[in-house]
Amino acid sequence: MTMQTSETQTGLTAAERREAYLKSLLATVQASVPDSPALPALRSTAEALVKERTFPSSRDEEWRFTDLSAILAVPFKASRQAVAVNSESLASVSLPESQQARLVFVNGQYSADLSDTTGLPEGVIAGNLAALYAQADLQQAIDLRLGQQSGGHEIFTALNTTGFQDAAVVWVPRNQVVETPIQIVFVSVPQPEPVIAQPRCLVIAESGSALTVVEDFWGTANGNHLTNTVSEFWVDDNAQVSHIRVQREGAETFHIGKTAITQGRDSRYAGTAISLGAHLSRHHWEMYQVGEQTDTKLYGLNAIANTQTADTHSLIALSQPHGTVDQLHKSIVDEQAHSIFSGMIAVPKAAQMTNAAQLNRNLLLSDKGRVDTKPQLDIVADNVKCSHGATISQLEADEVFYLQSRGIDAAQAQRLLLYAFAMEVIDALPVESLKAALTRQVAERTPV
Repeated sequence: MTMQTSETQTGLTAAERREAYLKSLLATVQASVPDSPALPALRSTAEALVKERTFPSSRDEEWRFTDLSAILAVPFKASRQAVAVNSESLASVSLPESQQARLVFVNGQYSADLSDTTGLPEGVIAGNLAALYAQADLQQAIDLRLGQQSGGHEIFTALNTTGFQDAAVVWVPRNQVVETPIQIVFVSVPQPEPVIAQPRCLVIAESGSALTVVEDFWGTANGNHLTNTVSEFWVDDNAQVSHIRVQREGAETFHIGKTAITQGRDSRYAGTAISLGAHLSRHHWEMYQVGEQTDTKLYGLNAIANTQTADTHSLIALSQPHGTVDQLHKSIVDEQAHSIFSGMIAVPKAAQMTNAAQLNRNLLLSDKGRVDTKPQLDIVADNVKCSHGATISQLEADEVFYLQSRGIDAAQAQRLLLYAFAMEVIDALPVESLKAALTRQVAERTPV
């Protein structure tokens, strides 16, 4: 099926073009769903949600800083044919700690040849939805979790639910501790025609369990590509999850992602999102603390240049007392790049004794770069400790001068300062090989 671009839809208003584009995109992704899809009722509900809405524009409050018009000009298609990827090409993203704990998806489709989960403990489930859903004992359990997070009405989330082809599933049983980091690699491979891929991920940490998950969105080459991804994390009572999300797709890719997390009582979730690639990327955290004494840590780093746009949105919704939240998001912006941050921490009356902090720090390396930042607190409870803030700065001349006075040249001094700015986020990563790789990658991308 070929979608009409805005150029061929002459005579239509801008709103009509967006509506027509979304309908064509919906039909395209639905046509790529396997003949016997899982969760038909869930997909039908999501389809109705998509049909009720239109493609976002800058007139929508949640999208007012993000220009999606470039997407409207591309007739994306979804392919049902598997795309071959050489295992050697994954060497740059392969983690030594996860050699036998890795799931790989290419353009949203599972690759059994590139995946290996033989290193995981007995009882831990890690595989693709199409295979796991065929098992009767897992089907009902998956139905109770997949697509059941709050926030599923958002337009791109609903579009993913309607047309994802397969999904990564990680399920850790009660009181099981997984020492090995589990890596999930989503590879985007451009095709002769522009492709839309809709990766999906479901991670369930049952009560008392603990694990580390690394999601890596990686592109093999440049070319028009749209990645629309949704990841759901269920962190049950007293469970601990460390989650690392790395986006380093091709320079012509559009990347739109949602990470939704529900935390039970006494649970711990630490998430780090690092965005280096794509022409336009948007990541939306949605965190729901539904149990008492819940701890959430969110860290983020965008390092962008040229004409890249990196948009980070977050919603942290507390509903029980004694919750803690610590959010730090950083951006390094060079040339004509554009960084966006919009974060909301909602503290209703029931969430007494909340301790929450939110900080967005931005480093501008060019007078043509742009930063839009909007940290927000919505507090109704009267016995809380909450703070938020944002800073936009440039490299300090006295700091550069100080390093020069110690025998370091100006270029290296600037690199050291940029390194220090980024390392506050990267140093917190619990996977040593990934920490080293990202340190090198950020250093290579940092201009002087």
